[in-house]
Amino acid sequence: MLESIAILLLGGFIAGMVMTKFNLPPLLGMLVIGVLFGPYMFDWLGNDLLHISPEIRTFSLMVILIRAGLGIHKHEIQKVGWSALKMSSIPSLMEGFAVTALAYFFFNFSFAEAGMLGFILAAVSPAVVVPSMLELKEARLGEDKQIPTLLLAGTSIDDVFAITLFTFFLGLGTSGGESIVFSLLKIPFSIIVGVMIGLVIGLIFVKLFDFKKFLKSNSERLLLVLSGAIFFYHFGEQIGIASLLGIMTLGFMIVEKRPEVAKGLSKQLLGIWVFAQILLFSLVGAAVDIDVAFQAGLMGLVIIGVGLMFRTLGVVISLIGTNLNRRERLFCVFSYWPKATVQAAIGGIPLASGVGEGGTILAIAVLSILLTAPMGAILIKKTAPLLLTRAKEQ
Repeated sequence: MLESIAILLLGGFIAGMVMTKFNLPPLLGMLVIGVLFGPYMFDWLGNDLLHISPEIRTFSLMVILIRAGLGIHKHEIQKVGWSALKMSSIPSLMEGFAVTALAYFFFNFSFAEAGMLGFILAAVSPAVVVPSMLELKEARLGEDKQIPTLLLAGTSIDDVFAITLFTFFLGLGTSGGESIVFSLLKIPFSIIVGVMIGLVIGLIFVKLFDFKKFLKSNSERLLLVLSGAIFFYHFGEQIGIASLLGIMTLGFMIVEKRPEVAKGLSKQLLGIWVFAQILLFSLVGAAVDIDVAFQAGLMGLVIIGVGLMFRTLGVVISLIGTNLNRRERLFCVFSYWPKATVQAAIGGIPLASGVGEGGTILAIAVLSILLTAPMGAILIKKTAPLLLTRAKEQ
């Protein structure tokens, strides 16, 4: 396994540097390396690494979400609160139900199968969006109207809606499922409980930071935070709450109560992210079977395209009443296109569960990664300087 990790780290680093030379997002190179070295191409990665790939990807995602939380302040959340809630729900629901209707009425999927496909595709990728927004915050692009914060918060909650409704349709197609009313009620419960527990854990960490006799350095504090985040995620998965959102929230509590500690933790997490991002994106790439993606064919392209059209409409509706101009709203549209993490994680579940159209669902999920992750990452990087205003230093 160590050889496989070394191959990914070195190959991903070099590929990322090459992309940077062409002024493209480094994650594109990392994705390509994962595809090439993965089991569906050259097959240079050991099965032991691929077996724990989901856990490594999840840990890497935790790192970037904690960094995101450490970079958000209370006044920023107050400015984007209602808009972030709309951005987290309306685009995802519109895309998910539009794909469900299209697959059910025009492509002969059952209602349950169509719903599974719809809400696999409806999840935006925090792995692509969150790092990009953190870079914009550091460059102060869009900071005058808190656009990066809006997209950070919206992206984190967006997946809660998508995964919850996917789970409902999966149950409907395999074991009768639960009522849709109960499934919908679980969404606000999941979000609220996840945020509240995240705030409590963050406050506990803040109190523990005061025991300088035991926590003498930021390295020790970071060890505590990362361990706590892992246990919180495991606990959240068991009871069905928005644990990833809660992990970002605990970072928010730390920066509010101990800004000097948060600054040190953020710097150390940036060092970890250098390695974690390569493993995250390359292992997402390794999960992509290009042959399977091609099986989706024209049907897959149509479904993905229609889904993005309704997601775009959802973003436009969500931003009604905000002070964003047309260029800034267009940037928000582009930022909500990338798909990668969730599709790689749950795209194969219907097939593994014996769902009749499981193979087609997986093919379309993989195709959505290949199309939207590179396109979205490039659009975010290229259009941000053109569409957003650089805020002045305070």
